[in-house]
Amino acid sequence: MNSNPIIVLMRRDLRLEDNPALYHARETGNPVLPVFNLDESEDFAPGAATLWWLHYSLADLSASFEKAGTQLILRRGDTAEQIPQIVRETGAQCVYWNRRYAGAHVEADKKLKKRLQDDGIDAQSFNGALLREPWELKTGSGGHFRVFTPMWRALQKAAPARDEPLPGLRKIEGPETYPPSDALDDWSLLPTKPNWAAAFADQWTPGERGAAKKLRAFLDNAAAAYGDDRNRPDLKGTSRLSPHIAFGEISPLQIWMTVKDRIASGDIPEGEAMTFLSEIAWREFSHVLLYHYEHLRTEPLQEKFAKFPWRENEPDLEAWRRGRTGYPIVDAGMRELWETGWMHNRVRMIVGSFLVKHLLLPWQKGEAWFWDTLVDADPANNSASWQWIAGCGADAAPYFRIFNPITQGEKFDPDGAYTRKWVPEVAGLPKKYLQKPWEAPVTILKDAGIDLGHTYPHPIVDHAAARQRALDAFESTKQS
Repeated sequence: MNSNPIIVLMRRDLRLEDNPALYHARETGNPVLPVFNLDESEDFAPGAATLWWLHYSLADLSASFEKAGTQLILRRGDTAEQIPQIVRETGAQCVYWNRRYAGAHVEADKKLKKRLQDDGIDAQSFNGALLREPWELKTGSGGHFRVFTPMWRALQKAAPARDEPLPGLRKIEGPETYPPSDALDDWSLLPTKPNWAAAFADQWTPGERGAAKKLRAFLDNAAAAYGDDRNRPDLKGTSRLSPHIAFGEISPLQIWMTVKDRIASGDIPEGEAMTFLSEIAWREFSHVLLYHYEHLRTEPLQEKFAKFPWRENEPDLEAWRRGRTGYPIVDAGMRELWETGWMHNRVRMIVGSFLVKHLLLPWQKGEAWFWDTLVDADPANNSASWQWIAGCGADAAPYFRIFNPITQGEKFDPDGAYTRKWVPEVAGLPKKYLQKPWEAPVTILKDAGIDLGHTYPHPIVDHAAARQRALDAFESTKQS
């Protein structure tokens, strides 16, 4: 055993269970020094909502490390400078980390590894984020997948790279002395004036323990009817695991194997369970795209969309952001996002389609807003899903598939409970008019306490006209 510690650089892998870099560092027998460095100069720097989550997740992780026997070191700044500095401070001979897959992150980690190796430091990286590396699953022609369904089939056939999650680490020996660490509170990650995240704590319990609890609750309750209920924002039909997965508080392998065990024991119908696991596979697919397309976040994968005639209209964009479009299901989703840092997946598709097709505003504007306001903002999922909604990505929905926000609201919020919760201005309307208050007779509006244009806005765009405008724009793109 060497007394020099092994530094484990942690990013979006904030857990002790099934953490390859941490596990292999501990297995060497050397003291383990976990480090989290907040580098806000990197691409995909955390948005405001994820900074809130990060604060509490780091607090939970720090407590777990202390209980296990070591200390989490916090630093802030350029990772390429901070890690070599900690190496010098501690005499560490090894630095381990779990891999990232965005192009800029891959290059940054390559440069860090080379710098460390040039200094005689053993630098190793591991797969701690995916069931399979983005380069492992191949199409019949030997390339990477650009269509989800065949990749999903290939993933099921190949199975995860490891047979089971790595064991949790209840005992981790730390070094005799620790380098200086920032105080988490000094980072001021939490909003104060105003505290727009005041309601977040009622919704979420960041951290590894919160992730495990959320998975158990889902499997014990909603999983059995997941196939149908996942599309209903008025029901608790989804797992709400997405922020825990995004921060690596639980691994996809842990989820995969736990669900498979529940199938084998007969606790969950296989069809419902596999539909849920297909969502984990969509995340894998998104990481394939992120790895192979450096500009996934900013440029359309389908080149014909590079000249799409997007509009620039700040008032329309602001109305969408604030949930003031005049379409209740759209406004409900945007208000849920602002209040809770999360939005139901079906509603994400509705509000995304409305932005890029009804308002003809660039999908990159939606990606940026979600990045800043979602607690589950994930580099791969956010970018790939917005391209899918816009019709310009891999395996994307056809651009001419334009959601009707009225019928979408009526179909997936059939009793109106979700809409009434988040848009109380229209809560008094009968179901017939809830998703289209402008069609309600004056007497019904008056009885519901609604003065259109004052207490609730008129629609900022007519559905039929907006649909035709979007189709015309798409046609012009094809011709050009």
